[in-house]
Amino acid sequence: MPAHLLPIFTIAVALSTFMEVLDTSIANVAVPTIAGNLAVSPNMGTWVISSYGLAAAIVVPLTGWIARRFGEVRTFVVSVLLFTLASALCGLATSLPMLVGFRFLQGLVSGPMVPLSQTLLLQNYPPAKRGMAMALWSMTVVVAPIFGPLLGGWITDNATWPWIFYINAPIGLFAAFTAWTLLRHRETPTAHQPIDIVGLVALFIGVGSLQLMLDNGNDLDWFNSHVIATLAVVAVVGLTFFIIWELTDGHPIVDLTLFRTRNFRFGTIAMALGYMAFFAMTVLLPLWLQTVMGYTPTWAGIATAPVGIFALIVSPLVGRNIQRFDLRVGASLAFVIFGATAYWFSTFDLDTSIGHIFLPRLVQGIAVAFFFIPINQILLSGVQPQRMAAASGLSNFFRTLSGSMGTAIVTTLWDHRTQIHEVRLAENLTTNGTASTSYLDTLAQGGVAGNAGYAQLQGVIHAQSAMIATSEVFWGIAILFALLIGFVWLTRPPFGVAGGAAGGH
Repeated sequence: MPAHLLPIFTIAVALSTFMEVLDTSIANVAVPTIAGNLAVSPNMGTWVISSYGLAAAIVVPLTGWIARRFGEVRTFVVSVLLFTLASALCGLATSLPMLVGFRFLQGLVSGPMVPLSQTLLLQNYPPAKRGMAMALWSMTVVVAPIFGPLLGGWITDNATWPWIFYINAPIGLFAAFTAWTLLRHRETPTAHQPIDIVGLVALFIGVGSLQLMLDNGNDLDWFNSHVIATLAVVAVVGLTFFIIWELTDGHPIVDLTLFRTRNFRFGTIAMALGYMAFFAMTVLLPLWLQTVMGYTPTWAGIATAPVGIFALIVSPLVGRNIQRFDLRVGASLAFVIFGATAYWFSTFDLDTSIGHIFLPRLVQGIAVAFFFIPINQILLSGVQPQRMAAASGLSNFFRTLSGSMGTAIVTTLWDHRTQIHEVRLAENLTTNGTASTSYLDTLAQGGVAGNAGYAQLQGVIHAQSAMIATSEVFWGIAILFALLIGFVWLTRPPFGVAGGAAGGH
């Protein structure tokens, strides 16, 4: 592609990625409003989120097969156009079943967008500038989830909820038109391979059950629920059968043999677990701010947003110099910074100000740049060009799934640790105890007596319990980041440029 067209091409592809990743989080803050307008409970409204994640999780690993069958450019453009159409239909929905159905459709057609945006950038940038292409792609993946809640909250407060879907229309049309105009003569070869129906059904059942289990586990008290236990069994059986079938079938729908490549195997593990820990921090921080510290959703979003500042500044610098340093050193630096900031969060208390919260989130932006770019470069090194779409789709599938797992694990662990500490603290504060009596007397002198005083005492116990649990979870995340450094050093150079044929086995 001529150099003067690369900026407009990059903007189009980056906007499509931003749009898709944004839609994984933009609806979250609008769920109560959507549920109220559609006359359903907030719990039922969460299906607006779950249906999208479920569909996307199923289709993302199919990207390689779909791209080989129809061509990478054609698949990308059609995916963007259908996503835009599905977004408009979501905005036009007049009932919850309609909205959930259109969100499921939106998730289905979104599957190839992010992996193919990565693949098309790498294939159309000259080898010396592919690090920069990875930097630009990584920036959109990181920044979109940060802006999602902020933008979703602002639109919900200042317009109407359908506009969180309508805003995709101009972005999608521009991205599709630009990509087709610039790339229609650069289509990749296609192959008429038979459809692996058995593998497709096993994938749908296994991944679908796993995603439903993760989305609803905490609400249903996990394995104390027969529904969650059943979903877990179905997921294990379905995915086990899927793996065996795909490794033995002549025309697998997902190329699992990519894991025979050393760098792809360990790079994907590092990416998945690292993203799971990063996403867990991103979920836990606003949860703590809103439920314990009393922040509004908007201020919680503002407090977590600074991570995007250094990510935007440092990512281009990392991309421009990616050939000048050992990628394992860069990724290790990311895990060290992530771990240090997680420990930093563990030292917070109930008197921590928003200014003190800003600083570690700001520093995390440096880690983000050194995490996504080197790790993606590592895991794609040694992958042949014709397998790039499959490799990108598979690695993005594990990244997306690990985000769901991180959310499920951190919310469950936080809830359980809070309950444990609440019981322990309550045991030490009997009604006639010196500490509780003194506190209640102080409240009474201030005009808060009787049941109101006991209620406030219980609130203090809960806040302290949640604070201790928050510190413990951040401690655990810090330890996980330290352990992940080992996976990075299991990869082997030369890493070259992503999409090259060298090394890694």
